[in-house]
Amino acid sequence: MPRVKEQETYTYADYLSWDEGERYEIIDGEAYMMSTPSRLHQEIRGELMGTLWQFLKDKPCEVYAAPFSVRLNPLPDKSDDTVVEPDLVVVCDPAKLDDRGCNGAPDLVIEILSPSNTRHDRIIKFQKYQEAGVREYWMVDPEEKSLMAYVLKNNEYMASAYEDTAVVPVTVLPGLEIDLKTIFGAGEEG
Repeated sequence: MPRVKEQETYTYADYLSWDEGERYEIIDGEAYMMSTPSRLHQEIRGELMGTLWQFLKDKPCEVYAAPFSVRLNPLPDKSDDTVVEPDLVVVCDPAKLDDRGCNGAPDLVIEILSPSNTRHDRIIKFQKYQEAGVREYWMVDPEEKSLMAYVLKNNEYMASAYEDTAVVPVTVLPGLEIDLKTIFGAGEEG
């Protein structure tokens, strides 16, 4: 994911001034333009969104899909330098929500990998989510039909790998399990 803006560093205040038609993330003050997701990416996100939404209906947690701003370390003067837009987030603390998104670490973040963002999601965002205290982070790989689930324990992520036929427990949402056959079957023709 290439750096695209030319200013030396950016903050959340800058982010608020940008055209809403263009999607950017800011990581450590560097702005990155987000690419348009593929059809398969959208289908997987839709399946996951539907499953999470149905489970959370009438529960205190909420699920949101991108575009949805997440300020991992918000500052009152809007000088924080990291704003991300994960594919999906679950937020269980309503005090973290405002009209623009989430202020602080969501409980669950799901990123669906694509060729343009794989390194970004696996290395850079992984580190940011871990440091911010995101309790559970999933990386879904449509090409490999696999999922890596990271659960925060003692400020470090513990990894579990799942293949396309697995049923994955959502640790931060007890009672919810997601069948990957349903998720990865979303883009296949029958």
